[in-house]
Amino acid sequence: MTALLYARRLFTLYGFMPGRRRVPRESLAEMLKILKRLAAKIPKLGLALLVCALLTFSFAIVGAQREVASESIPYLGTGASAQERGAAAFVGESFGGISQHALESNAISWKLAAAALVLSERKHDPRAEPTLDTLRTVLRRFGFLYPNTAEGLPGTITIEVTSKPLGMTHGTIAPIGGSKVEVANLGCASCHAGVAYDAQGNPDPARAVPGMPNTSLDLESYTQAIFLAMREHSDGDALLEMADTLFPEMDWRERASLRWLVLPLARGRLEELAGRETALPFPNGLPGATNGVAALKLQTGTALLGGGFQDRGFVSIPDLALRHRRSRLLADGAYSTPSGTTAPSELAAITSFFTVPSMGVSAEKAREYIPQARAIFAWLADYRPPPFPGQLDRAKARRGAGIYATQCAACHGKFEWSGARPKLATFPDWVGDVGTDSLRAQVFDSALAEAVRASSYGDMIRVSIGEGYAAPPLAGLWASAPYLHNSSVPTLAALLYPRQRPRRFAVGGHALDWNAVGLRLADDGGYPDGYVPFSTPQWVDTSKPGLGNKGHEFGSDLSEAERAALIEFLKLL
Repeated sequence: MTALLYARRLFTLYGFMPGRRRVPRESLAEMLKILKRLAAKIPKLGLALLVCALLTFSFAIVGAQREVASESIPYLGTGASAQERGAAAFVGESFGGISQHALESNAISWKLAAAALVLSERKHDPRAEPTLDTLRTVLRRFGFLYPNTAEGLPGTITIEVTSKPLGMTHGTIAPIGGSKVEVANLGCASCHAGVAYDAQGNPDPARAVPGMPNTSLDLESYTQAIFLAMREHSDGDALLEMADTLFPEMDWRERASLRWLVLPLARGRLEELAGRETALPFPNGLPGATNGVAALKLQTGTALLGGGFQDRGFVSIPDLALRHRRSRLLADGAYSTPSGTTAPSELAAITSFFTVPSMGVSAEKAREYIPQARAIFAWLADYRPPPFPGQLDRAKARRGAGIYATQCAACHGKFEWSGARPKLATFPDWVGDVGTDSLRAQVFDSALAEAVRASSYGDMIRVSIGEGYAAPPLAGLWASAPYLHNSSVPTLAALLYPRQRPRRFAVGGHALDWNAVGLRLADDGGYPDGYVPFSTPQWVDTSKPGLGNKGHEFGSDLSEAERAALIEFLKLL
């Protein structure tokens, strides 16, 4: 029995060294100490046992598979086009995020996290069944989508969404030979696939549109829920029993890996966070808004403002149409192509770097996935958001086109309108100060800029800071509320008439208002009586740092009729 206990400790010790390709010296020394103790316990068999343990160790290292390809990529037959390959990568590629390294940062052990969430749900609602349906109910509250269809994908690409939501990539790694750990991570479509809306502005979560923003995704609440659920349930056998109930297809290797590999790591991490109220040292955003700069600082070891709680550089999730027309990316235009042009290969390289904060991969690993990012750009070049689904006054929109040309085109690009929808003719890549909340621009500081320049992407990204904010192309604007870079204004009507901007309002699982164009809200900023949101809403308090709703007052001097005409034109973009 003593020998088994030492062997078990040895298994846990060298079998789970997250993010490392080889065992460090201190762990090897500790391993040898264990082997000596083990041999001393059984003197007659000491040498043989030592040899067996060393052979086992060698097998474990050789048989390890610490990174695997995503199993979420839709199947493509032979002869798939570049657009089909790009759309498939967008929907399911992990960019190296299904790995032991990512498991230490952004990725999760899927089965343990799922079990913890269901256990917490059952504790708060004893009527909840221990099933995957309950898990889906929980994840939907955070804005994750389980659609029946994904609209607008090229060719014959189809998606299969079962226990995992759209955009969640997954695969099974082997931290040591013979082990099995299913890892899940968030891919592109988690943030950049939004719900479709009907002619009345009601959302239809059964229909998703890759490329549109998921304006209900609440990564802050999702991360916090897993953290609290694991803290609550990681000490007993109930967690492993629930994993067995939810996933009866697990074999003995996967069960053993959860018990002896993953759970000890999780408990160790929870011990490190003892006394902390949150898993992350920074706030991770709001529904439809993320905090990528703080996440990048954490990955690069750059100091966070106020230790993290002041690093509130929230950015709304945009529609991705026409983003390939920019030579500068991020809300502040901090990343630009080395050539200063919109070369797709250079834009793709920058985009692959986004996986460092969002998926928890290293910069070196991210470089390996530049070809996949290029394929995605081939698809994005043809992507357009769905047409505005509500009623449209085209005569009024024609008048609005002239107002747009004089009031907006200098920053947001010139549109030509000869067919059913306006097309972007020129884009100025304008960056500057329009009086909006400055915190997001400030958090991308000189220390972070130097960290990016010193990374393996130093020759692929030209970093410029302190210039203000970049004016984006406005495609898909009708589905992108709330507005401004920090999601602080709920409607276009309020954006164009600052007196109507509310101090606080709800967002998440919302319907849209086709007159004001944006969130459908009651007078108090909440949702109208009788409306049931498809995810849990949160309040946007514009008095808090990073969420100020001042600035960008273009349009405030227009007449009411002119603003209405401009909004009608903006519906078409």
